[in-house]
Amino acid sequence: MIDFLVWILVGALAGWIASMIMKTDAQMGALANILVGIVGAFIGGFILNNVLQIGVAAGSLSIPGILAAIFGAVILLAILKAFRR
Repeated sequence: MIDFLVWILVGALAGWIASMIMKTDAQMGALANILVGIVGAFIGGFILNNVLQIGVAAGSLSIPGILAAIFGAVILLAILKAFRR
């Protein structure tokens, strides 16, 4: 149960920061920020762990985990922005 709450907390934080970076914060609500952050944590963790070979526990309540989630969320928002245009 506590892991689920950590995922929501990290997802909300990462999604909100990524939406501020990508300037989509006005278009997104809290739920969208959480979803983008959680999916971003998966994307960031996959890219960092498997592609770049940087071991990080994405989605964990740690600085590297939050940074990985933000990294993935920014990538996700960039992809979404490209498809919306």
